Amino acid sequence: MKTYLLYGFISSLAGAFLTLILYFAGFHSDPAKLAMAGWIGGLVGLAIVITCITLGVKARREEVPPDQDFGYWSSFLAAFMISTVSNLFSLGFTVIYNVYINPTFLELMRQQQITKMENGGMSSDKAESATAMMFGVVPQAVIFIIFGTIIAAVISFIMAGFFTRKAVQPPKI
Repeated sequence: MKTYLLYGFISSLAGAFLTLILYFAGFHSDPAKLAMAGWIGGLVGLAIVITCITLGVKARREEVPPDQDFGYWSSFLAAFMISTVSNLFSLGFTVIYNVYINPTFLELMRQQQITKMENGGMSSDKAESATAMMFGVVPQAVIFIIFGTIIAAVISFIMAGFFTRKAVQPPKI
């Protein structure tokens, strides 16, 4: 469990630093830069998560004695637990970020979504009502948990196959 906590915490801490860097660089206060912040945050964030899962699963595999299998499901469980811990810590930071550090961020995202909908042909009133409930702290937290769990499962399913290990039997004398 200690390995899951360590690598999950490192992943979420690195993601928090990335968010703060984007914030201080002005990407989270300018509507024109918000889309670029999404791309940067998404790609760098994915690299952070994959790196932390890779290092964490390798560390967990090393904790298992060589005479025991570290099969697909053991590898999947390790990757999924690291991702889940990371998601929980990241959720905490995201709530703090949206409430205390940058309380205008969700409104900025909402306005960007309304503009996209209006450019797609939706009326202003419909766009307003469609986004009204989505961009609060609680709805964003629920969405974060749902999509975080789905993404964690997908990444874990893919990565688990790379870290399996068969048991090494000691030579018979």
